[in-house]
Formats: sequence, C-alpha cells, structure tokens
Amino acid sequence: MEPSDLERIARQIRLRDLQAVYEAGAGHIGGEMSVIDLLTALYFRVLRIWPDQPKNPDRDRFVLSKGHTACALYVTLAKRGFIPEDEIHTFLQPHSRLNGHPNCNKVPGVETNTGPLGHGLPVAVGMAKAAKLSGAGYHTYVITGDGEMQEGSNWEAIMAAHQFRLDNLTLVIDHNRFQQGAALSDTNDVAPLRPKLEAFGWRVTEIDGNNMHEIVPALESRGDHPHCIVAHTNKGHGISFMQDTVDWHHKVPNKEQYEIALAELSEAL
Repeated sequence: MEPSDLERIARQIRLRDLQAVYEAGAGHIGGEMSVIDLLTALYFRVLRIWPDQPKNPDRDRFVLSKGHTACALYVTLAKRGFIPEDEIHTFLQPHSRLNGHPNCNKVPGVETNTGPLGHGLPVAVGMAKAAKLSGAGYHTYVITGDGEMQEGSNWEAIMAAHQFRLDNLTLVIDHNRFQQGAALSDTNDVAPLRPKLEAFGWRVTEIDGNNMHEIVPALESRGDHPHCIVAHTNKGHGISFMQDTVDWHHKVPNKEQYEIALAELSEAL
C-alpha cells in the first residue's frame, strides 16, 4: 500500500476515533491523534499479520506500550478486520471488551495487556529474545510515549536489547512533547532522545511521525542493531484547536468542539 493510500486510511481512522471518544465520553484523544499515522503504517503495510489468524506463530508482534491510546488501536484493528467495525460503538461501555487499555485475553490482535507505563518495551524485548532463542522469523515492534521514557524500566530494557543483539526489535517513540498535565520539557525532560539511545548501542532514525513518506521507510529499515525511531509528532494532530495543547491529553470535546473537529477531519477525507 502506497503512502497516499495510508494517508487516506489514517484520516478515516482519526475521524472514527473522534466519534468513538465523543460517544463514550472518555478517552485520550490527543495522544491518539499523534499515534494514528504510525499505527496505520504498521497495520496496513509493515506488519506481517493475518486478521483471520490472529495467533499465527509467524506473525510479527506489535505492542502498544502507551496503552491509554487504546481507542486508536481498536479503530485500527477494526478497519484491518480483526474485530467488527460496529463494535467500536461499545468502547468503554459496560461488559464491552474494548476497555480503556488493551486486553490480550479479550481483543484479537492485541499481543499483551498494557496500561502501566514502562512495561511494553520490556515485554517486547522478551518477545524479540524469544524469537532469537527459537529461530523464529518474526519482527517485534513497540510504540512508547515520550513521557513514558522517563520510566527506568525502559532503559533497563534498552540495555538488555543491545546486550542480546536484538536486531529483530524496533522501538518507536511517539515524541509529541506532551504528557498528562504538562509539557515534557517541564517535567523530567528526556529529550534529545537520539544521542541517549545511540549511547546504549542502538541504531536511531529521527522522522516526522505524521508523514507517511518518512514513516514507512523507517519502519521497514533493517540493520544489525536494535532500531529506535524517534517519531516527532503533534499531540492532537489533525484538529486545529487540539494540536500541541496539553489540555487534550485526557479531555473530551463538547458538542460545539466535536462539530468543529468533525468538520475539519471530514474536510480532509
């Protein structure tokens, strides 16, 4: 699938994500908008997956470590055929399997439960190491937030990945510069990320994480070291009043805001 096709799908996913958050009255829409281009490129071009065989042993593994953006993952999984698209209406409803954080025991296509930040990358390192031990050919991808990189468990995993020579592991950092309640620079600023990862022996690529022409080749790149993609994105990408605004980490648009956002995203289709 070409970048222009992926861009069209990403716009459709953004629109459905907005609708789902508004209907549910909850969500993490700012971070969902920043990560959707990455999810789209993974699920519609890069990942070797079979929606009708979600546990196929040859599948690539993907871990959404920033699990609070689960709605974006659910919409992507539905559009890719893992779950019915109509099920998105049940997001956060009583007895729905589409919870606020992904659950691998309930949702096909989810590899591991995530939510507590700093857990996804260590799990992904384990998946990549398991492939090395068993001789499996799958590749493991994991997306973290940039605020999440303040967790020490991530840096332990980064050291381990280098030690184990996990060239079958790709870490994508959604570097949207904001976390809950504040800018990254006002909390425990881990930027710039590239020299830190390189100091741990990783191969690092920096890209515009909202540009498919940069996302696709970075995700498909292979080398002889674990690979980190620092994806510079915009919180609330695609919606003018949400973009790069910390308030929209965990906020739901009111009716007037929803209609403005709906018009902006619909116009882009």
